Amino acid sequence: MRIAIVTETFLPSVDGVVTRLRHAVERFVDLGHEVLVIAPDLGVTEHHGARVVGMRPVTLPFYKHRRFTLPNPTVDGVIRGFHPDVVHAAQPLLLASSGAYAAHRQRIPLVASYHTHIPRYLDLYRAWKWSKPLIWWQIRRNHALADINIATSQTMRDELAGQGLENLHVLRRGVDTAQFHPRFASQEVRERLTDGHPEKKLLVFVGRLAAEKEIQRLRAMMDRRDDVALAIVGDGPFRGELEQIFAGTSTLFPGFLEGEDLAAAFASADAFVFPSVTETLGLVILEGMASGLPVVAARSGPTMEQVTDGVDGLLFDAGDEASLDRALDRLADPEQAASIRRAARAEAEEYSWENASDDLLRLYELAIAEHGSRS
Repeated sequence: MRIAIVTETFLPSVDGVVTRLRHAVERFVDLGHEVLVIAPDLGVTEHHGARVVGMRPVTLPFYKHRRFTLPNPTVDGVIRGFHPDVVHAAQPLLLASSGAYAAHRQRIPLVASYHTHIPRYLDLYRAWKWSKPLIWWQIRRNHALADINIATSQTMRDELAGQGLENLHVLRRGVDTAQFHPRFASQEVRERLTDGHPEKKLLVFVGRLAAEKEIQRLRAMMDRRDDVALAIVGDGPFRGELEQIFAGTSTLFPGFLEGEDLAAAFASADAFVFPSVTETLGLVILEGMASGLPVVAARSGPTMEQVTDGVDGLLFDAGDEASLDRALDRLADPEQAASIRRAARAEAEEYSWENASDDLLRLYELAIAEHGSRS
């Protein structure tokens, strides 16, 4: 196939969407498909044999940490020149919406995927909450163009269906079980992340430091407990505010990590903590599980699809401090903690990026068939 992917974010940015698309592009090229990626221009022109066409980005006033690209008519010509068999618009709201409309005008099969739950995030950015109905209108309009729509969890599929989106499918998740592995555990890294107190229970958070990640919810726990050290790994627009919020607690901000440094940060902890209830999936949960960590996650539809309480992780109720304490206290039982670690790793081993990417290819094929049946 000739596959055109138009996305709001790509390399060198690092997040769950980029991780998924990067692995997909690599798999597609390895299988002999020709891939074109259209993304904000951040200096990348090629990845693993796929051509990357950059479009000039801008900085949006409500999210200055990352640059985006507004809808751009140039996308139409780039797609027309490539002659793809299928177009994949990843989160078609800004730049990716140009891909969706180009596919519609050129009568090319279209797949649209939903990754970031922007309407829910607007509840946290109060100055922009007024735009929520407008965003939902735009989401419905753009996804209505697609032959196949993709959600990343069953919970999000149900919510999108409730908003009127049709032809919805859930895309399989994936993880690199070689990159994230318990063997990367390091006493030296543990010493550093606990600021010299390795006897404390080390909780690690990994991700973009933004308001929607709800990391600030953990502050009360850090005030309450002197047996816990917290490492908040990553960077983002909320980092400065988080550093102020957690000042005076046993919390470390090691910044953005990658490769073996990131793998060691995961594997050297006692648990991975995930306080957000706004994520559409949270691929980082599977990375924590692959590292052999108990995942201590706020209860939500997507987290309950990934974590079985007491088996391969621990769930707590967001906003219920006693519930969080109970989850952490369960880690004090060495036998239960060891059992959860083994089960978490075993669960992660059931997934691979190859299988997830092959799943996406099947959805491309389904979109081509659906499109042909309506032509």
